Amino acid sequence: MDRPAGAAWLGAVNTLIVTTHPDHESLTVGIARRLEQALPPDSVEVADLTAEGFDPRFGTADREAYRGDGEAPAEVLREQERIDRAEHLVLVFPVYWWSMPALMKGWIDRVFVNGWAFEIDPEGGTNRKLGRLTVHLLAVAGDSAGTYERHGYETAMRTQIEHGIVDYVGARRGTTVVLHESERDDAATRGALVEDAVATVARAVLGNAPRASSAS
Repeated sequence: MDRPAGAAWLGAVNTLIVTTHPDHESLTVGIARRLEQALPPDSVEVADLTAEGFDPRFGTADREAYRGDGEAPAEVLREQERIDRAEHLVLVFPVYWWSMPALMKGWIDRVFVNGWAFEIDPEGGTNRKLGRLTVHLLAVAGDSAGTYERHGYETAMRTQIEHGIVDYVGARRGTTVVLHESERDDAATRGALVEDAVATVARAVLGNAPRASSAS
């Protein structure tokens, strides 16, 4: 997919793409880079958690910061600043056991914390603080769309992430794309699915897309 030309660029917004995969030549990382290329230049940042060596472990310092007894660790503050600069957050990840990899989940555990992503009201309720942010999901799956539908895998994954995380911090749900059968041998078909998935998310970021899609 080529970048939009002319007036379409006037609507460029700041986007943070977060991805992780142990193989830097993987389809997942390639899709993240392809999405970066599909968006207007100087409007997008890619955070490759594996390449950057982000530590996903929620430790003592994180716990103290969560409880309001100290400042968040420097690496967490850096990630929060990245998100603060963005209007759109795109999570690009391989599906592991019907969810995101542990490294990306650990990034959320440490970064989306009390005092920044939300606040607990002492009198009851939750103050959700990320209403300015739209979150998109691009999940790279090995199984077919039919398998996901029969077993309810996509519904379970989307409930966990869209409702359990995105809704909880008050962010807006963007487009969710599940790219199925990512390990198929037919490179041409796989390439077409990738281009369609990237185009769908790029349109969503630029404000012209349906809320959800499933590429298969």
